[in-house]
Amino acid sequence: MEFSLQRADLLRELTLSQGVLERKATIPILSNVLLEASEGCLRLTATDLELGIRSSCPAKVKKEGATTAPGKKLFDYIRQLEEGEIRCKVSEAAGGSMQLSSGRSHVRMAGMSRESFPVLPDFPAKLAVIPPKILQAMISRTIFAISEEESRYTLNAALLILKGETMMMVATDGHRLAHVEAEPSQDGYSGVSGEIRVLVPRKAMAELSKLLGDAPEDDGIEFGKDDNHLFFRIGPRLLICRMLTGQFPNYEAVLPKACDKIAVVENNEITAAIRRVSLFSDERTHTVKLQLGKDELKVTATGSEVGECEESIPAVYTASPLMIGFNWQYLTDFLSAAGAQKISMEFKDEQSASQMTPASADKMKYRYVVMPMRV
Repeated sequence: MEFSLQRADLLRELTLSQGVLERKATIPILSNVLLEASEGCLRLTATDLELGIRSSCPAKVKKEGATTAPGKKLFDYIRQLEEGEIRCKVSEAAGGSMQLSSGRSHVRMAGMSRESFPVLPDFPAKLAVIPPKILQAMISRTIFAISEEESRYTLNAALLILKGETMMMVATDGHRLAHVEAEPSQDGYSGVSGEIRVLVPRKAMAELSKLLGDAPEDDGIEFGKDDNHLFFRIGPRLLICRMLTGQFPNYEAVLPKACDKIAVVENNEITAAIRRVSLFSDERTHTVKLQLGKDELKVTATGSEVGECEESIPAVYTASPLMIGFNWQYLTDFLSAAGAQKISMEFKDEQSASQMTPASADKMKYRYVVMPMRV
């Protein structure tokens, strides 16, 4: 195997594989990236058996072949090189090790046989084409609400629902819920008949978001699935993740229906107030209190060892006075993701779940439900 290519092209694809490589080295081959040179390109594959990514970059291939190389070490080395051409040669005489040259830099890197590398499934029949901008916005507005507790298996993913004309994504960790729905598309999502409901793991969503950062807006994301995997094809790149099975909670039953106390506040004002006040919140509970009165919102926190803090900001509020407590991190996660200038905060009472939404016009219906804390 022998080929040459530009450093920038190789580094770009290696960067995308870093989040997929197995770090614990329980199975050594999973720390490697598969390199396959043929037909004017170098194809790269990385997997941890739960998640896999395939990509490619242009290369001048002198001799076709395949090998694997330590993914992290290769990435770190290529990142340190100056721009220019990199030459690569794998010789059986050298025990199958990979020799890299760039300028005056030369390195020999031990690899492992490609026969030891797991075989990833091929892309099945395309089920839908998803606009990348919409999917990326949905991920950023829900991923923070996914549970990180391994014991809550079905909550370690977001529920993706595709219909003929619209798309939804829902995530919850049992304490809060993020729900986002795209506006109906005139063209619909090609190929979707009826309804598709799948659970997308948190790690897959994080890696998908990275891929979407480079995706041209005009190119749709091809979505497919088989019995065990989900597939997202973005141009020449393919993300494959193992599909979670199980019953996602009935999120519709959680959505509040009678929140008649509504306050409208400026996002930047309440975010800044919460961040300052949170410095004095209890380190164990992270509680801050919101006290609502006529056209005013007070944010307060008390820590037994650090003292107390109170801030007041203007709000559009005419209902009866209310005091309610929240985990401040749950609030700032939503405020950061919402992006809107104004936020509508809807309450029923001190013990019931509250709902927050962007008050300004948005191309997506976005709502965030969060449970209060005792104050």
